Amino acid sequence: MKTRLMISLLFSLTFTGIRQSGAQLNGILPTSDSPVLKTEHTQQPDTQMAWWREARFGMFIHWGLYAVPAGEWNGKTGYGEWIRTSAEIPLDRYDLFKHSFNPVQFEAETWVRLARDAGMKYIVITAKHHDGFCMFGTKQTDFNILTTPFKHDPMLELAAACKKFGLKFCFYYSIMDWHHPDYLPRRDWEKNRTTEGADFNRYFSYMKAQLNELLSNYGDIGVLWFDGEWESAWNEKYGREIYDYVRALQPLILVNNRVGAGRIGNEGPPIGRAFGGDFGTPEQQIPDTGIPGVDWETCMTMNNHWGYNKTDKNYKPAREIIRMLADIASKGGNYLLNVGPTAHGLIPEESIERLETIGSWMKINGQAIYGTMASPFRDLAWGRCTQKKTTNGTILFLHVFNWPYDGKLEIPGILNTPEKAHFLSDHDTTRLKIMRTHENLVIVLPKTDPDSLLSVIALYLREKPDLTDPPEIINEFDTFTDSLSIILYSGRDSVEIRYNFGDSEPVFSSPLYTGPITVTTSATMNARCFRNGNPVSSAISKEFKKISPVPSINHHYDTTMEKGLLFRYYEGSWDSLPDFSQDKPIKTGTIRDFLFIPRNQDENFGFVYEGYVWIPETNVYSFSTISDDGSCLWIENQLVVNNDGLHGMVEKSGNIALAKGYHKIRLAYFERTGSDNLTVTIKSPTLSKQPLPQEILCH
Repeated sequence: MKTRLMISLLFSLTFTGIRQSGAQLNGILPTSDSPVLKTEHTQQPDTQMAWWREARFGMFIHWGLYAVPAGEWNGKTGYGEWIRTSAEIPLDRYDLFKHSFNPVQFEAETWVRLARDAGMKYIVITAKHHDGFCMFGTKQTDFNILTTPFKHDPMLELAAACKKFGLKFCFYYSIMDWHHPDYLPRRDWEKNRTTEGADFNRYFSYMKAQLNELLSNYGDIGVLWFDGEWESAWNEKYGREIYDYVRALQPLILVNNRVGAGRIGNEGPPIGRAFGGDFGTPEQQIPDTGIPGVDWETCMTMNNHWGYNKTDKNYKPAREIIRMLADIASKGGNYLLNVGPTAHGLIPEESIERLETIGSWMKINGQAIYGTMASPFRDLAWGRCTQKKTTNGTILFLHVFNWPYDGKLEIPGILNTPEKAHFLSDHDTTRLKIMRTHENLVIVLPKTDPDSLLSVIALYLREKPDLTDPPEIINEFDTFTDSLSIILYSGRDSVEIRYNFGDSEPVFSSPLYTGPITVTTSATMNARCFRNGNPVSSAISKEFKKISPVPSINHHYDTTMEKGLLFRYYEGSWDSLPDFSQDKPIKTGTIRDFLFIPRNQDENFGFVYEGYVWIPETNVYSFSTISDDGSCLWIENQLVVNNDGLHGMVEKSGNIALAKGYHKIRLAYFERTGSDNLTVTIKSPTLSKQPLPQEILCH
């Protein structure tokens, strides 16, 4: 895992209005004289995802050789599972940890029982992390736990314990490997470790042999959880082959999105042409709106580190973790909560205390988490909602984060007549009083919250929730150059959508929406839901504006153009992007895209990239930069994306209308300290969001 990315990212999600169906609209670059890009995403069938969706809560275990130094090196104590590269420990010195790794206090059943009693339904453990040390009995390398003083395979014991206690056993496996001689690239600081003779294809064969062992020697495996795929040696071809390979070994296995090569930052599924597995993996974050139409799982630490750090006592309170679990479930996701055992094989006491508290809460309220679906409400000021279909209707589980001061919990915009409501903690299921005020339900509560961790109320409906939400105008782009197809959507039953253009709200005599509506001039669209001739929602409006595209330099695709971009490399310490034109670059040259390969150092550097981008059709385009630290993107000297400043991984976007052909592009980036990352994406109404392809960059 990437300890350095401990920030909350903002998602740029496509068509968030398509919630119930999970549909997604994908596009291509529709020209015959330029590179063609398309979106593909292969998933396990719903039946094979069923156990994972039912589970909702799992335990992540980061355990490996890095537990020996316990986060400390040369007097510094801020390290975790990345200590080998973060502290720049030479390979021969790091290898010595193997001789003192002897987790004699490890008890597999104790770990698994702890997870089970906490309400967790699956365990994902690091079979191999980035340091290359194998926590299982592999025959492919002696850099494994059988060659430590411990001398036996803890994965066999964990697999047996999971089977005994009814949990799914799953493996984490790092694609990146800082130890294997054939893995490339080397760390930037490993100046004396040669790459001569290294063969990544040979490393790929090593990976396959180890995956064969993991899927042949430990019984049924629920998930293969890949990581470390972001470096340049890995690509879509490798990802697809590995995905197919592990599916052939265990057809029911689930594979996370990090098997592919197109993940942007730590967000969920890959984008654009990239291939990804069965679910997305936002890290250390809970997406604001979930990831509609996509299975996803938030992985998160209890404190500040994934691997054991003896000085890190900054643990999240159990109350906060429980509310995160409810928040994630309310958005249709799973929660993979991490523990980092010691080199002796013990889970830290602070983690145990929190898991026991969570388990007590789950024994009472677990039905509001397991097998639930995302909330039908767009927003609840007082908390979260999960829902579960029953043979008689729907149960809404109301997770009350903020207790109403007047004892009246208002459920907004729901037209159903409820059957009853009660606290899940009330074993007598004493009914709470329910009233109605117009389109809102009101549940009368006691003055004080009966559960300081989180109280949950079950509200029973005879049907699916009937909400007064207006329809959604789901077009991401509100500007266009020629024409625009407008899409309206409502997931409600027995309603019809009527619309008009102008300043007035739609009435029953307004046109009925039956499919996409094409506009060719600027207009304001209004839409509203009706049932039996009467409005059952408020109206929604959106303005669409026709604009003129920026002319291109040459609208014919030129195969003689040199591929790649020109770059200028600088060094310095900045809080924001400087005027690089006033400084002399350290290096100049050409590069295939927005890479940092020519740099001399890991921190305090900057790049300026310049050239042309080929735009295959006249349209409005959205560009984004996802960077740590600051970046800015100009097209035809117009600032399109301003993502400047010191920050962690942040995404910023901007739109511009461009005519078909070549357009000048310039991007400036700087890195001060910590993580360094830069991805540039492109999207249009006919093109799925994807990293800016190398094929359309030239100079």
